Amino acid sequence: MIAEFLASAYPWTKSLHVISVIAWMAGLFYLPRLYVYHVEKVEQGGDTDGLFQTMEYKLLRFIMTPAMIATWVFGLCLALTPGIIDWSAIWPYAKAAAVLGMTWFHHWLAMRRKDFATGANTRTGRSYRMMNEIPTLLMIVIVVAVIARPF
Repeated sequence: MIAEFLASAYPWTKSLHVISVIAWMAGLFYLPRLYVYHVEKVEQGGDTDGLFQTMEYKLLRFIMTPAMIATWVFGLCLALTPGIIDWSAIWPYAKAAAVLGMTWFHHWLAMRRKDFATGANTRTGRSYRMMNEIPTLLMIVIVVAVIARPF
């Protein structure tokens, strides 16, 4: 019964998964960029510091985290849909590893937001710029694994 439901809901599940991924990725790209500007252009404790903290908090809490949860829920539904994934291939595991990496990065960003909120940030704009490349690399692994399936 569940298998039949998942099979019939497949186009909707896949659509909602892609929408969730786009929203999550947008945040994963934008939040580290906010951190770069926060570190390099904003004096701690001022009005602009408060503005940046509000933007960072709301982006993480109201866009990124719900999008991450939705991505996981719809992704797991897709994984459980009969006939969609060849579990003997390597690509689903490569994708899963990259998604776990993306989830780790999301939580790393959340910890950095708390650093800003408590005035304990010790990272430079350069380090946030470098970390901003992580979601791009993970996205490449995911897209290639799912679409090209080279392994």
